[in-house]
Amino acid sequence: MLERIRAFFAARGVLEVETPVLSSAAATDPALASLTTRYTGPLFPRGQVLYPHTSPEFPMKRLLAAGAGSIYQICKVFRDGEAGRLHNPEFTMLEWYRVGFDHFALMDEAAALIAEALVGGRALGAPEKLTYREAFERHCGLDPHTADSVALAAVVQAKAIAVRGDPAREAADTLRDLLLTHVIEPQLGRGRVTLLYDYPASQAALARIRPGDPPVAQRFEIYLEGIELANGFHELNDATEQRARFERDLAKRKERGLPAVPMDEWLLEALAHGLPDCAGVALGLDRLVMIAAGVASIQEVLPFPIERA
Repeated sequence: MLERIRAFFAARGVLEVETPVLSSAAATDPALASLTTRYTGPLFPRGQVLYPHTSPEFPMKRLLAAGAGSIYQICKVFRDGEAGRLHNPEFTMLEWYRVGFDHFALMDEAAALIAEALVGGRALGAPEKLTYREAFERHCGLDPHTADSVALAAVVQAKAIAVRGDPAREAADTLRDLLLTHVIEPQLGRGRVTLLYDYPASQAALARIRPGDPPVAQRFEIYLEGIELANGFHELNDATEQRARFERDLAKRKERGLPAVPMDEWLLEALAHGLPDCAGVALGLDRLVMIAAGVASIQEVLPFPIERA
């Protein structure tokens, strides 16, 4: 599979790169927990906390800003608190960026790559493109962009999704995520790749926001056999807006009692220098191998999962 992936990118002139695993900054996203380590020695005789990356995104964007052009990377990434059928604290990620692409062009390329990676194993039907709104209307019977917490909570309760306390007191995004993961995701990508796009602007993360009624994040996720494989963006290249989003993340972390982490000033400097118009996507290779092998857990395709590491 790795050979086919590398051949796919070589045929398209996309350069393979390697960036550091350790960083002085961490992911600010409250949904991500970074592992930590400590270096003590030359340059930092008193010690320096470092974070094994949760994704190679930030240093890859620094390469893009330096003029590297379209690039990809296959690497190990690390996330604390994640273990189970679809998770392991250490896993393999394929991440790539295409200069001059928007998220729609990258969606098509990502679907083509998945089909190529599965050649000789699993035949797929034509990819399905589905907006976030269409998915919620089809499987939950409401418009996620206009429904308030009370309406979303009513569906959460009707679907018997377990939550602590009164679901109507939860934030709308929390309820949308519950419905997406518990009700919608299991229906997606059956026998074909499903590309879900036009997420709420409040879930933009590092994506641009397209103005409109409602405004939507220029973001997509890819599903196959009810499993999320990838998450992609038409990349935000505004340093001021990115700093504001990092600061909002840090405020949410404080509200939730999560550890404060340093934001990536090197990335912000690169964005200020100028990130080219591009789209990027990160794909979990262990999950793709799991689907190709026809097994039920990524533990079955990892030589040594965390409990045997």
